Amino acid sequence: MKIFVTTALVATVLAVPVQAAAAEQPLAVPRQAVAMQKDLGLTEQQVRERLQAESVATKLVPAAQRAAGSAFGGVWYDAAREKLVVGVTSPAAADAIRRTGAETALVKVPAAVLDQRKAAVDKLAGKNVPAAVSGWSTDAKSGTVVVNVQAGKRSAAVDAFVNKVAKAGAVSVREVAAQAPRTFAAGTVGGDPYYTGNVRCSIGFSVHGGFVTAGHCSGAGARTRGWDGSAQGVFRGSSFPGNDYAWVQIDSGWWTVPVVLGWGQVSDHLVRGSWEAPVGTSVCRSGSTTHWHCGTILAKNETVNYGNGQLFYGATKTSVCAEGGDSGGSFITGDQAQGVTSGGWGNCSSGGETWFQPVNEILGAYGLTLHTA
Repeated sequence: MKIFVTTALVATVLAVPVQAAAAEQPLAVPRQAVAMQKDLGLTEQQVRERLQAESVATKLVPAAQRAAGSAFGGVWYDAAREKLVVGVTSPAAADAIRRTGAETALVKVPAAVLDQRKAAVDKLAGKNVPAAVSGWSTDAKSGTVVVNVQAGKRSAAVDAFVNKVAKAGAVSVREVAAQAPRTFAAGTVGGDPYYTGNVRCSIGFSVHGGFVTAGHCSGAGARTRGWDGSAQGVFRGSSFPGNDYAWVQIDSGWWTVPVVLGWGQVSDHLVRGSWEAPVGTSVCRSGSTTHWHCGTILAKNETVNYGNGQLFYGATKTSVCAEGGDSGGSFITGDQAQGVTSGGWGNCSSGGETWFQPVNEILGAYGLTLHTA
């Protein structure tokens, strides 16, 4: 019998459905303190205070959004003030929002309109996106769809692309790192995770009957092998490009547990729900190559250009590093699953950025239920 608890299936736990009971559970602060101290430059006490403040802020989002009504212009976390901030297009909604415990900021465009413009940009962009364009996402503060262009690579082709998508509405350009995004699958090497063909990826969050992971790791019907090389399961669903998610149904002899592997850097992490953390909050990642690293959420609903016509829609961008083989691994904030690792640029020696596929979308797409503690 294959023992899965501390080596394989939980090696890269990722996403979970929203669980109301999660708010009543104690926050698992100390488990990720070491990695957050190193990656974010915080003391242990600062980590504890930050995670507690972020947990409180995250749970304010539904009520604050309802209070904003049609004036809702997006939401983000202000780490300096330890406050959830809700963008509003009308000051009239501010008092109701503040009564929920959140702060407000005046923005130009409602979130619904900005999301419509982002969808229009996705359609106008097509598949022939210049390689120097890393992707694009909405920015509530400026009220624009921001196109990310790699530093030093602005060209006539890039300008033509920007002019084309600007027909959707307000578009701005931001210079980002000169490296292009890539997915984080890897050829088979020694280590903990799961294998399919000659590819190694990281296991995502446990769901009842199997686990979720990245879609670019393999297609539906592909068999997987566990950390010990034995038969493990089969891809029952997979989507990439467009999305980047998949789920694997496990064989008899393997079982699921609500844990993200800490790799000895931190304690193994219990998963208690999937409250979606806002932009600005901290997030940590577990993967089979580079193990445990932390950073912050930088943007949501971003379109990522992996090149060769491979676009990834609805991605969440983070400042967390990752490398080949980390694909499919867990992104988690506190004890709340956020998503599975897709790709990025850079590495964990010099730094970089990584995108993840939000977990609740995976669960909804396949009708899965997250395994929670």
